[in-house]
Amino acid sequence: MTNIIEIICENLGGKVEVPMGTPLSEVAKRVAPGPYPFLAALVNNRIKELYYKIYTPVSVRFVDITSFSGIRVYQRTSWFILQKAVRDLFPGKTLHIRHSMGQNGFYCEVEGIDEFSHEQAAALEGRMRYLVAQDLPISRMKILTSEVRARYAAQGLTDKIALLDTRPRLYSDLYTLGDTDGYFYGALAPSTGFIDRFGIEPYYNGFYLALPLRTAPDRLNTNVEQEKMFGIFQEYQSWVRIMGVPTVGAVNSKVLAGDAGGMIKLAEAFHERKFAWVADTIYDANISRGVRMVLISGPSSSGKTTSAKRLGIQLGVLGLHPVLISLDDYFVDREKTPRDADGNYDYEALEAIDLGLFNDHLCRLMRGESVDIPRYDFITGRRTWHKNPLTLDERSILIVEGIHGLNPRLTPSVPEAQKFRIYISCFTSVAMDNLSRIATTDNRLLRRLTRDYTQRGADAVATLSRWGSVRRGEEKHIFPYQENADVMLNSSLFYEISVLRPYAEKILREVPDTVPEYDEARRMLKFLKNFTPIPPDEIPPTSIIREFIGGSSFKY
Repeated sequence: MTNIIEIICENLGGKVEVPMGTPLSEVAKRVAPGPYPFLAALVNNRIKELYYKIYTPVSVRFVDITSFSGIRVYQRTSWFILQKAVRDLFPGKTLHIRHSMGQNGFYCEVEGIDEFSHEQAAALEGRMRYLVAQDLPISRMKILTSEVRARYAAQGLTDKIALLDTRPRLYSDLYTLGDTDGYFYGALAPSTGFIDRFGIEPYYNGFYLALPLRTAPDRLNTNVEQEKMFGIFQEYQSWVRIMGVPTVGAVNSKVLAGDAGGMIKLAEAFHERKFAWVADTIYDANISRGVRMVLISGPSSSGKTTSAKRLGIQLGVLGLHPVLISLDDYFVDREKTPRDADGNYDYEALEAIDLGLFNDHLCRLMRGESVDIPRYDFITGRRTWHKNPLTLDERSILIVEGIHGLNPRLTPSVPEAQKFRIYISCFTSVAMDNLSRIATTDNRLLRRLTRDYTQRGADAVATLSRWGSVRRGEEKHIFPYQENADVMLNSSLFYEISVLRPYAEKILREVPDTVPEYDEARRMLKFLKNFTPIPPDEIPPTSIIREFIGGSSFKY
């Protein structure tokens, strides 16, 4: 007699009975089809592939491309298909997924091809479409790590071998697609047929892989104009390759060899040179066009505050008098904050800032008046006031940092010639391996989890539950203006996730499996296991990472 178990299917709104050992794909057939196919499912709030079999009572929620979990499945699966297509068309050559570009697109290169032609791009896209039409199965198996290593070696996947060798374990997971092996840090779709929307266009020395938008899955963004951001990514990736740390495996190897201190010194020195260069550029703009205000923008946890302070030091070296203001201090009181579509406080909205008071203070400061500046208390959600008023003199440069710094609606009271705009973000330059890039959003989330817990009284559940809203706000209020910047800065440090690991792990382990945020917590914990921890002892007190882990010599 077949054993029947009862599960909860959230998509069906209740309980259903299934035979023990039923794969998720069979349960999905009971749900009325929507506009987009299910790519995976959350089982007890943990992401699982559709061939996962159910043996005990569980709660199941199927996800498609319109969810954050689903879009990541779509991305990873497309990368595996791309890897297979490159191997078929360009035998012996290595694919590199360098970094993200635009809205859900990725810049890629094939090692050994200096410039990708339109014909090569068309052939590669055609090969991918052929693989998708074949609906080839994608399987995952757990085998001895020694066997995985041998298979990687046979295919020339030295980047994956380096990571395996620095995180020893007896067994490892292996994905296969035909004759191609790989590993990806999260679930994949069960077959190639699920990935039916993509495009490939030549770009720079390689090509641009366009994928659907989570918010508009039927649309591809193939017209990418992000030259400044592209330049930042290229500069830093070139630098980490020269330093010998292009992947996590290479970073781990240096840590295990006792060279963590050397890496920290190199990364911090590189940052200092960039801040000095930006300060020189601002100084020249002050002389040539009368710049009096520096606006620093960027998404959450980019290190804007520390960057503003370090830039201020460099401007001081040049004889200017930096005066710093944080837009966060102009938040309206919490109960006056606008709400998002889900009814939550929308701190990313421009209307969360008291624009009238802020512009009044700007005008008064520019006239040489003394102004009392507010301070926002994130724990109480209330505005307080500084005791020492600010005043600008003829050599003063006002530095304003906040997520809306590049939005023209923020500072209509200041002439354009007097503004200098900086966009700063944590453009993660080290990759997990040649195919698995580290998402900038993941790096920033680790920073925010650590800071919120230690400095703002928020646990991991609170931070994770708001992260989706934060990202939607960034897409709406920040990213559209990033190319307006005069310069861009990368605040990432190639060693930093190794430092953040013990802090973030402690916080993430507190997330219970009874809440939806559990899947994200488990995903991040699994991700962190790939990094060999680095103690923070040798990190200087002025480092950007000190803004998040504590021990900074700056006052915030």
